[in-house]
Amino acid sequence: MYQHDSLIIEIQKRPFLRPLIFWIAGILLQVCFPLQQISFILLFVALSILFFSFFVSGRPHASFLYSNRWVWGLVFSCLVVFLAIQTTALAEKRFSRPQETGLLLSKAQEVRSRMVAKLDNLQLPDEDKSVLATLTVNYRKAMSRDLRNRFSVTGVAHLLSVSGFHVGIVCAFIRLLLSVFRRSGVVMRWVRYLVTLSCVWVFTFVSALDVAAVRAAVMLTIYITGGVLVRQSDRYNTLAGAAFCMLAYNPFYLFDIGFQLSYTAVFFLLYLQPRLSSLIEIRNPIIANPWNVLTVTIAAQIGTCFLCFYYFGQSSMVFLFTNLSLSLLSTLLIPAALIWMIVPATMPGIDILRWAIEAMTRCLMWVVDHYAAIPGATLSLRFDFPTLILSYLCMAFFFMYFHSRRYWILIASLATLLVIICWQMISIPTFRPIY
Repeated sequence: MYQHDSLIIEIQKRPFLRPLIFWIAGILLQVCFPLQQISFILLFVALSILFFSFFVSGRPHASFLYSNRWVWGLVFSCLVVFLAIQTTALAEKRFSRPQETGLLLSKAQEVRSRMVAKLDNLQLPDEDKSVLATLTVNYRKAMSRDLRNRFSVTGVAHLLSVSGFHVGIVCAFIRLLLSVFRRSGVVMRWVRYLVTLSCVWVFTFVSALDVAAVRAAVMLTIYITGGVLVRQSDRYNTLAGAAFCMLAYNPFYLFDIGFQLSYTAVFFLLYLQPRLSSLIEIRNPIIANPWNVLTVTIAAQIGTCFLCFYYFGQSSMVFLFTNLSLSLLSTLLIPAALIWMIVPATMPGIDILRWAIEAMTRCLMWVVDHYAAIPGATLSLRFDFPTLILSYLCMAFFFMYFHSRRYWILIASLATLLVIICWQMISIPTFRPIY
């Protein structure tokens, strides 16, 4: 009973979580069992309850509303599921027609192409330039499959997709530049807010509005807006709010590989990384920062490994050795390369910037190539859909056991693990996603 009440309290603290759950339920219902016409029953139920409350019972007073709050929860749930079903049905009709590139996306791709063209002035091999273009503005056309596989083997494939890591670097760099203006006050706080937000969305725009970049930009917008309004933001609520906004815009983001990997990784970063970091108390900042990077890497890898087995059939075994060095290197390389793409070639000190970019890019490629050549650098394992679901269920049971120390949860997790092993031994994975 206590755990049930605690779970309800945790959900109530995060107002975006409930509509997100019902919205995802509506998307899945429409995709699995097309219910566009039948869904009007949900609208009829909601309107009937509202009609009864306001017209049959008279003007409802506060005690009536509070004592029947579960009824209003039912009305809210029906409305959200109905809207999710209708939105998904409209998206299905829209995607069934030939797709044309929108004006905004076309302009973004044009700007990105002009920025990528400036990389030709660097004295680097074409392969290194393709990595730099992908790393900074998400331009993947020049990247070969073999090169993408090398990054995947070394466990740093996330660097090749503009995501929260890249958006966070841009935001931190802008904040660093604005820190020279030490004047405090409401006006300066709003100036920093508007400049930071503008730069983040411009960067998201030139990355061709990639799903992971938009997710990170929406999350960051919610977070820093709460900060400028002097409101304490909940990280899980921010994550749920960003997911809800994106799925409301396009319900089929739910089935996008990047969307699933991105949100799964961020959720495990929020939940697991603080617990891993607290295992060893480190007060020396020189050691604490690398330790935090390692715990972030471990948390993200634990969260996404099952999805990697399902979609790609492999997961890196050397990610601990590559992520620390390449993440720190990318933290310097990304803003330096973006500056190179923006500033004119006649700017003073441009030769020093070019030398630094070329040196860091060669160093990054050297690390990737050497670790990708290590035998056994990747673990190959194929998951089918039931195994994927059972694996995350088993992980959830383990987390619940460490939280509550109830042995029946441990038994349930071990039983789920046994089912996974038996299923993998007797089944042939025939259902494979198309990617």
